[in-house]
Amino acid sequence: MTEKAKSGASSKAAKSEPEQNAPKPAPPSPKPAPKPPQTEAAQPAPVMHGGVPAGPIRPLAPPRAPAKAEVFKAGDYVVYPTHGVGKVDRIATEEIAGHKLELICITFDENRMTLRVPTTKARSAGLRKLTSRKGFDEVLTVLKGRARIKRTMWSRRAQEYEAKINSGDPAAIAEVVRDLHRNAGQPDQSFSERQIYESALDRLAAEYAALEQIDKPAAIEKLLAHLKSD
Repeated sequence: MTEKAKSGASSKAAKSEPEQNAPKPAPPSPKPAPKPPQTEAAQPAPVMHGGVPAGPIRPLAPPRAPAKAEVFKAGDYVVYPTHGVGKVDRIATEEIAGHKLELICITFDENRMTLRVPTTKARSAGLRKLTSRKGFDEVLTVLKGRARIKRTMWSRRAQEYEAKINSGDPAAIAEVVRDLHRNAGQPDQSFSERQIYESALDRLAAEYAALEQIDKPAAIEKLLAHLKSD
């Protein structure tokens, strides 16, 4: 081999040796997996009242306290929170689904309805006897008080008023009548407002009529006279 060839070979060897010993580049770090797009939790459908969204559902009133323990008998006038004043027709034991239950049978003549309530569930259902005359005097004091109107959307206030009516508490029902009476019969009173006002007045008058042993129209007249008196 010629000197020139030897020189070229040694030069190539010198160049290839550092290339072989050179550190290999580190492999690229794996890219983090893309995060799945966050989706908003499904929200419950808004409660509608008269076509107006009522906003998120919140407790309207504290849970109804159980009625005091009372002994009912046939002929008693009673109040069932969601149906108003009824009369105990009889107390009888019936067999239902293989179990014998003592039931309080209540008739609501105005609605032509009969309700059967197990005696063991009467307290938790809120079934009670009529308010005493002394207790109703306190209700009339509430009725005579100053109206308290919250500055909230009507849909929200309507829910609160309906909860008070269905509570069976005559003082709470009197608050509804008191607060809505100022607009009763006015042109700017909405249909929904008038319905709730009349429902509360009817419920309150029914208990007052049973307590005073008068008919409901006479009871309504007395309650309205009390509202308008100085």
